This record gives sequence, C-alpha cells and structure tokens, in this order.
Amino acid sequence: MLSKAMGFRNLGPLGLFAKEGLEKAFSLGKFFCFLHVTDTYLVTFVVTSGPSMLPTIDLIPTMFLGERISTRFGKVTRGDIVIIRSPQNPRKLIAKRLVGMEDDTVTYISNPDEPDKQETIVVPKGHVWIQGDNAYKSNDSRNFGAVPYGLIQHRLFWRVWPIKGFGPFWKH
Repeated sequence: MLSKAMGFRNLGPLGLFAKEGLEKAFSLGKFFCFLHVTDTYLVTFVVTSGPSMLPTIDLIPTMFLGERISTRFGKVTRGDIVIIRSPQNPRKLIAKRLVGMEDDTVTYISNPDEPDKQETIVVPKGHVWIQGDNAYKSNDSRNFGAVPYGLIQHRLFWRVWPIKGFGPFWKH
C-alpha cells in the first residue's frame, strides 16, 4: 500500500508533459470562457447587408461592433440603430432604426408610393417601433407592427469594415 498519492512529479518526464498539457488546456478553456461571456453579455461583431438601411449603411456587407449592455438595461433610445430578432423569422436578425419607444405616438407613411397616406399609432407597453432608413426597401414595423423590446439583441456603436468608415457609429 502506498502512503502517498501518486502525483505528476512521480511520473518523471511523462508527468511533466501531462502537467504542461493540463495547464495549457486550462488556459485555453479560460480564454474560450472569456470569449463566450464577452460575446453573450458585452460586445459582438455584427455583419449587415441589404438595402433597408440605405444611405446610412451601404449595400455591401458592413461589419460593426454591437453592444448588449444598453439593451439589457433598457438604455436604447430613439434614433439608435439596433439589431433585432425578426418577429417574422426568429432565425434571422435585422438591422433597423429605433423610431419609437413604448407609449410614443408614431406617425408613419403606410405606403411609400403615396406619401400623403399616413397612419398614427401608439407604441404598446413593452414594445418598440423600428423602421429602415430606406422606406421603399424595408420590411419593418410598418409591415408587422410594434416589436417586443425583448427581441432587441444589440445596439450598433462602432463601424469596423469597410475601413473607409472605421470609427464610432452614432445616431445619424
């Protein structure tokens, strides 16, 4: 019967190799945990494309940093460009401008071909009103109504790519 528990040092060179491998694996695990927490709760990369936010966001794929802190604490405001889980297809994320918060009265052009035809709504409690900057090519609250606040995923705050637009991305 052994009086001591067998440790890495009793295994000779193989023990040193195993100890170093475990230390590297533990460091790698901590790094991936850090990335997961950062992406889930703080900041993530977001790529947008399509015509709905023209001229604010180009047609070409554009990369942004999207932060999650203000969305979690109810600090998004009118004019912010947010990433929302589509109420029509939950697998899809869409970028739109936040136009109205709960209890706001929003007047919008219901048919872009007839600019004189407008409708007015009051945004229900717990909801927001979102619209693309390009009224002619945007599927937004004008089509599907107010969106539950809980569908907001990110607020865009920094343009990363293309490099010509690199920098802070605030309300335009």
